Amino acid sequence: MPQLSWNEVRPAPVVLVSGPEDVLADRAVTMLRDFLRSEDPALEVSDLEADGYRRGELLTLASPSLFGEPRFIRVTAVEKASDDFLLDALDYLESTAEQTTVVLRHRGGMRGKKLLDAIRAGGGDAIEIVCAELKNDSAKQDFAATEFRAAGRRIAPSALRALVGAFSDDLGELAAACRQLIADAPGDIDEPTVAKYYGGRVETTAFVVADQAIAGRRGDALVALRQALESGADPVPIVGAFAMKIRSMAKVFGTRGSSGQLAGQLGLAPWQIDRARRDLVGWDDEGLARVVEALAATDAAVKGAERDPVFALERLVALIADRGRAR
Repeated sequence: MPQLSWNEVRPAPVVLVSGPEDVLADRAVTMLRDFLRSEDPALEVSDLEADGYRRGELLTLASPSLFGEPRFIRVTAVEKASDDFLLDALDYLESTAEQTTVVLRHRGGMRGKKLLDAIRAGGGDAIEIVCAELKNDSAKQDFAATEFRAAGRRIAPSALRALVGAFSDDLGELAAACRQLIADAPGDIDEPTVAKYYGGRVETTAFVVADQAIAGRRGDALVALRQALESGADPVPIVGAFAMKIRSMAKVFGTRGSSGQLAGQLGLAPWQIDRARRDLVGWDDEGLARVVEALAATDAAVKGAERDPVFALERLVALIADRGRAR
């Protein structure tokens, strides 16, 4: 069976997306869905959770409809699949439905090994997209370059290296940084642009400050903020990093359901929903509302509404580290 990298994904009756790297898996599944939708806008997209599966659901979704629309079925948590799902999936492999693409997301482990073996011995009806962890900067640079290329934007090699160096420890944050530059920075992306948004020090970036504050580490966050500012980081993109994270948290707050099911509804990738849920531990709606209001005020402050933008940033960091609770 063909084994392809995340950016080589192509249609097949069954697509196994394997490996631990959720960011790459999400990109691959999204690329495949968008391609199939471009081929036929009537594409019907459905989601299943393999760990909470009930017998017959897969065959029901894959069965032909009255109007014959193509089907795209995303199945998450196959590494935790129920016995009912494994039985139905093995039956489905014996006779796949026409005009239907079934995507199986398996993060690793031995659960479902019989199913994986059957897929990998499928004789050409299936492909596997391997989403292994990116362990070196070269692979991460390829990932980031693909992000800019897909958006029709150009980034200089030196800027690409600087960007990857700033986010080498977290592929999800690297992806978010790419999207921010694509959305906010005009023209071609060069090294000064990356330095403006993310500071001159690789180890101290806007997202590091945001992560420390959201985790409740007030002192560490304030130290990281000072380091970022002293190394040339601009206050505006620091506020932008906070806004990106808090916006995701606000969207996810109070929602129910799997990240795969909520992704389309919220306009977020599944891994972003999972990250936001982790960040929301210890928060309540009143604290989140106060921080959203403070973000707007701080954004205005760093753009000239107040005399001391650094003090405004420190005030915001302290409030976020206290999870929006006024002292």
